[in-house]
Amino acid sequence: MNKLNLLLGILLMTAFPVFALETPSLGLGKILFESVELGTKDRSCVTCHPHGKGLNMIGDFNDTELKDIINACLRDALGGQPISLESQEMNALVAYVRKFQK
Repeated sequence: MNKLNLLLGILLMTAFPVFALETPSLGLGKILFESVELGTKDRSCVTCHPHGKGLNMIGDFNDTELKDIINACLRDALGGQPISLESQEMNALVAYVRKFQK
């Protein structure tokens, strides 16, 4: 989780728009989706899901289920810590991966 905090701190210090923290941001979701800092295995979400591969069926899941799936991937595939279900980071990831659903 310290890596996530560091990544978010860097984003904020480099003129990341403050208003982006108020609502789920596709930009933040994309950054997190591509970040190897979410885990310890030098992998990112995009490692397993390039161009959204395999995410077209996420429309079958409600947001609570999708958040649980994201945390399972963070834990198992990336070797990271779960993200708080109500955090800005989680909501941004959910918003970003929703763009791949059919």
